[in-house]
Amino acid sequence: MIKLKIHHKTTYRFHQPVSLWPHRLMLRPRESRDLRLISSNVAITPTATVTWAQDVFGNAVATASFKTVADHLVIDSVAELELDAVAWPVFAIAASAISYPFRYSDDDWADLGGLAALQYPDPPQRLSQWVRAFVRSSPTDTLALLKDVGAGVAESIRYQSREDEGTQSPAQTLDRGWGSCRDFAVLFAEAARTLGFGARIVSGYLYNPEQDRLGSTGAGSTHAWAEVYVPGAGWITFDPTNRSVGSFNLIPVAVARDIRQAMPVAGSFVGMTDAFAGMSVEVVVSS
Repeated sequence: MIKLKIHHKTTYRFHQPVSLWPHRLMLRPRESRDLRLISSNVAITPTATVTWAQDVFGNAVATASFKTVADHLVIDSVAELELDAVAWPVFAIAASAISYPFRYSDDDWADLGGLAALQYPDPPQRLSQWVRAFVRSSPTDTLALLKDVGAGVAESIRYQSREDEGTQSPAQTLDRGWGSCRDFAVLFAEAARTLGFGARIVSGYLYNPEQDRLGSTGAGSTHAWAEVYVPGAGWITFDPTNRSVGSFNLIPVAVARDIRQAMPVAGSFVGMTDAFAGMSVEVVVSS
């Protein structure tokens, strides 16, 4: 077990005062059997009224509302937690799902809903043809297949950090041959859905004290990965950026059907068209 502190600071700067509309914040780590949250605090400048709620996925969502104009906005989040995920987990997959293809129960299929539906168009079947090449026999080992797809993403796509907003579609990532961690996560999740699995995107942080993993600057940073639902084992974590399985050194904040639903900070303002001066994000993950 390791005790970690996450400091995530987002700063927006404007050339002149603007009216800030409500901002949606997803910065509180998700508690689980592997993660115990000790404390979580968010400080906002200018002063804001903050309300908390849970979204449809059970994520903690804060909404910050402002009453004054301002020429800057600072959202400063500090969380302390204990992480107890093992490096090489063993998954108790149900006998009915050990081999692929398998059939989800009617209840599982109904509850997975949109998490099993494709989120991006694939008219030339670019993704379908790519991922079905990993199904080498029928039946085949389910976990081995998912591991092969994760490794295949890392082998086919060159990692490249992107500061701009948005995410590439799976077809764009395959055609371009490069992408960021969020592009890797979306490609893997959509590939799993193409094979009939329920999958979700995870947004959070990567703790990287050895600085040997992709998607991190220094000892830690924001990161994105995916989870696939397998009966018996439940949600299994796959980080295709680093070819890893399991949640070791990963701190989840939000799970979602689409990565756009898991943005750490989202909001808008009203002002002159040239009012926006820039933004910066600082993330420090330390033990």
